[in-house]
Amino acid sequence: MATQKLYAGAKLRELRTRIGHTQKDFAAKLGVSLPYLNQMENNNRPVSTTVVLALAQEFGLDVTELSAGDSERLVSDMREALADPVFADGVPPMADLRLTASNAPALARAFLELHRSYRQTQERLASLDEALGREDARATPSPWEEVRDFFHYCDNYIDAVDRAAETFAHKHGSHRNIRVAAVSALANSGVQVAFADTDRMRAYDPDAGRVTLSSRASPETQTFQMLLQVALIRHAPLLDATLDLARFHSTEAQGIAKIGLANYFAGAALMPYGAFQDAAAACRHDLEVLASQFGASIEQVAHRLSTLQRPRAKGIPFFFVRVDQAGTITKRHSATRLQFARFGGACPLWNVHRAFETPGRFLRQLAETPDGVRYISLARDVTKPAGRFGAPVRRFAIALGCEVRHARDLVYADGLDLGRAGAFEPIGISCRICERKECHQRSVPPLERRLRVDPNTRDVLPYSVE
Repeated sequence: MATQKLYAGAKLRELRTRIGHTQKDFAAKLGVSLPYLNQMENNNRPVSTTVVLALAQEFGLDVTELSAGDSERLVSDMREALADPVFADGVPPMADLRLTASNAPALARAFLELHRSYRQTQERLASLDEALGREDARATPSPWEEVRDFFHYCDNYIDAVDRAAETFAHKHGSHRNIRVAAVSALANSGVQVAFADTDRMRAYDPDAGRVTLSSRASPETQTFQMLLQVALIRHAPLLDATLDLARFHSTEAQGIAKIGLANYFAGAALMPYGAFQDAAAACRHDLEVLASQFGASIEQVAHRLSTLQRPRAKGIPFFFVRVDQAGTITKRHSATRLQFARFGGACPLWNVHRAFETPGRFLRQLAETPDGVRYISLARDVTKPAGRFGAPVRRFAIALGCEVRHARDLVYADGLDLGRAGAFEPIGISCRICERKECHQRSVPPLERRLRVDPNTRDVLPYSVE
């Protein structure tokens, strides 16, 4: 099999700019000529093995950072944006999208920002009676989407916050003492922890110096909420510095992001990077074993596994997603080549939707996407009761997975027929950008395929895809 050529011009330019080298100095460090470096930075030539080794030796670069992860993510996002009917008469070919993502990632992100503004403007126009006269009716990203994209393009890994949380956990000896450590840290900040029979999971009163937690919540949730409060009180400068770097457009986005960063800190303190990564490898990523060992929920463990992307210490690249009963994606991240739809729901052929039918059980699925990449996917329902009769019960389903080449490191792959092509179910991303011709669950025609409509024939779909 031929080795895939590595084009990473944007990342080379980014590294050179970050360390303050001219092209001439950078070329000398890499042992290549100036024209050769210029061609690599413009993606006219692939990055050679010699250059990759020089990057690692001279600059300590984790060579996995040169992978096409960001480019593939941008390509996926652009394809979905271009699936908008407004582009129906002039969709660029895939080769152009890949070239843009590799050579001009800033332009690609600007295009996505422009399309998002356009889409939101159309939505506002559709409900003009509500939008008229409002000061916030301008076309700007919604705070929620802006924060979601921030974590998405950070690979769901925030290094400074992650390391601060790990330091906090190690300072108190062991993750097994983390609940006591959280209570102690709050006490040292003049905050008392109290419990009450209430629907609200957490309420902090700065004037009284008291944080009140719901006694109905699970111990895992209580500990997580205490750690979140520790982040907001004791690590506020770190969170604010991270927010400053993110340059959000609105105070609402900053507020949502701050809670997101505090949540990140809580998860990273509950499951500190090194200890959690070692434990995950030892039990072959058994979610139940990890949940018991770290005093966390199944969802918290699955989400944490998807964040193990520390440079030079990366874990298995997982995707993680949470959907509601309507199929709407409420959380998503992928460190794999699989990218989720930014708008709407997930592919109905994916096992995450069937998890609602089998509560309390793990479902396993071998799946193949249209690009030929094969995955193993694990799905399970997550029920979040309120702890009293009559209170609404929140139900979600989560999915965690990785490329099948990592199957030997997953206990969930045991007994699956990984060598049989027929064992892999065909799934997609979004119907508009899915290239599969035969799919009994297709909701809308694919954008990049011609249709044939025969009034004398009716199959599963009222048309066929050429």
